[in-house]
Amino acid sequence: MKIGSEAHKELFCQSFMDSYQDYEPEKLPWPQLDDATLERLRSIPFWEEALTIEREAGVMVSAFAETVSDPMIREAIALQGREEARHARLIEFLIRHYDVKITEPPAPVVPPNIETAFIDFGFGECLDTFFAFGLFELARQANYFPDALFQIFDPIIHEEARHIVFFVNWVTYLQINQGRESSVLQGTHALVHYSRAIMNLVKAFGSGAGDGSGTGFTATGAQTFIDDLTPTQFLETALQENARRMGMFDDRLLQPRLLPRMATIALRTLKLFPQRQPSPGAEVSVSKS
Repeated sequence: MKIGSEAHKELFCQSFMDSYQDYEPEKLPWPQLDDATLERLRSIPFWEEALTIEREAGVMVSAFAETVSDPMIREAIALQGREEARHARLIEFLIRHYDVKITEPPAPVVPPNIETAFIDFGFGECLDTFFAFGLFELARQANYFPDALFQIFDPIIHEEARHIVFFVNWVTYLQINQGRESSVLQGTHALVHYSRAIMNLVKAFGSGAGDGSGTGFTATGAQTFIDDLTPTQFLETALQENARRMGMFDDRLLQPRLLPRMATIALRTLKLFPQRQPSPGAEVSVSKS
């Protein structure tokens, strides 16, 4: 199969749509939590920011879908928009169900350059999802929450994996069909958007970094939710989880490669130096965008 061809488009769109899971957040088997677990859940500072991001994503992705002329791609992106909006509903239900105190976020606004916003968002998800893989698994291993709660959020992590696989195939298909087949041009384009995505993450999450304001779960996630975790342990877990989750997709599809490659290089470098060992009983928590 030639990347950028009609067959490629049909594969990445149909694979995405066929793997859709139908569920309603309000009807999921939300567990009853004891007082200590409730306090732990309520003290996590990212719920307001997560709700804001997912609401904005649902509105933005749905709006972008309406601008797409190709009917199959439009259908797939519209489905992603509904999934992003459902993530927001799930977080909103969690906040209400467990009485988490937040300030109601402002209503989302559609950005002016909708295609650029969608592309920046896609590269940002590639960054954030890779780290979420590691944090989610470490939190599960530490039994930070009851397994029933992890069972609710595991499909959300898988949906994020589906989103980034769809995105890297769509953006490559778009580049090729716009005459940017050169790997150099594609790489430059990706670096520009990855840089912008990183800056957007810093802007979105930097305001709460280290000030105790209750915002900023991506930028401050490691510092806030990981107790005595070594970088080596985190990178190893993220890479293992990335390989496991990416292994679920058709091997003809493209996958995000930059973060795993950078993490592999960083891990090899870290292993050249003496490593600090985590303290017994260290705990971790998880963040998701």
